[in-house]
Amino acid sequence: MFRLRNLMRVFIALCALPMLATAASSQETVRIGIGFGLAFLPAYICDDLDLVEKYGKDAHLDLKATYQRFMGAGPLLEAIGTGAIDMGPFGAAPLLAAWEKAKDSPQQILAVSGITTLPPVLLTNRANVRSLADFHPSDRIAIPAPKAPQLYLLQMQAEKIFGQYDRLGKQIVVLPNPDAVSTLLAGTGPVSGYFSSAPFTEIALGDGRIHKVLSAADVIGGKVSFLIMGATRAYVAAHPGVAEAVAKAMDEAASMIRNDPHHAAEIYLMHEPFRTLDVAAVAAIIEGIKDEFGSPVHGVQAFADFMGRHGELKTPPRSWKEIVAPALLNSPST
Repeated sequence: MFRLRNLMRVFIALCALPMLATAASSQETVRIGIGFGLAFLPAYICDDLDLVEKYGKDAHLDLKATYQRFMGAGPLLEAIGTGAIDMGPFGAAPLLAAWEKAKDSPQQILAVSGITTLPPVLLTNRANVRSLADFHPSDRIAIPAPKAPQLYLLQMQAEKIFGQYDRLGKQIVVLPNPDAVSTLLAGTGPVSGYFSSAPFTEIALGDGRIHKVLSAADVIGGKVSFLIMGATRAYVAAHPGVAEAVAKAMDEAASMIRNDPHHAAEIYLMHEPFRTLDVAAVAAIIEGIKDEFGSPVHGVQAFADFMGRHGELKTPPRSWKEIVAPALLNSPST
């Protein structure tokens, strides 16, 4: 009898193994690409507070979010294209280009969630420069990357002021943000303008010789998305609950930034230690931009119309709703 009981226990245990394996394998991992900078603060908060997991659970999904850093847009786009990651950040222009490149195919990129409308700001070290028209042909304006949102904003403003969107082409130089700040503060070379983003805007403006010329809002006439989380149409269709969980997680992260800039600053510095900024300094910066985060996308239509006028998009979207995942269709996007 004792031996029979033991055999029954072994049999029950063996029967349970496939069930346990199925339960263990039911967890779904969403692989999220990120970069560097204060613009990624919502992603850092989602990571630290397991917010994607939280909203996945609300939708009866056993989710695990992982976050992988990339040094530039090229490797990130390649990672999405090869399926090495499931979603990642885009500027408005690169997202629109990726949306059109694979239009109506499974590889078409859709906006899953806004991340931030962190406003780029054009700064100068020349006291007499008050508008784009005041820069001399010999002046150089620094932007952080060849296809950064700042490039398009400069082109849009040049189109409005000069009637030529590419008027400043020979004056634009690419410099990493720390180098651009140092060069602007030194004031000894041809770089007299720098289209910055936080926290580099605030670092530069800490010097009384530096002042603001214009911001993204001046160019667009309102908020403009600086970073947007994008994924392929195939991924969104196969994982609608994941896309919705990410958007909701971004909104909770945005709420935390608004309500507790100090804690948000602590999280940011854990992910990106700054030798020149402490928690109090970062909290003060966040206080000034705390309303610039969340899942809605903004200003995309302005970028689409501009890119359509100048041949970068052959068939620009007629509405922002064409480029977003279903979870964002009822959001207060623009």
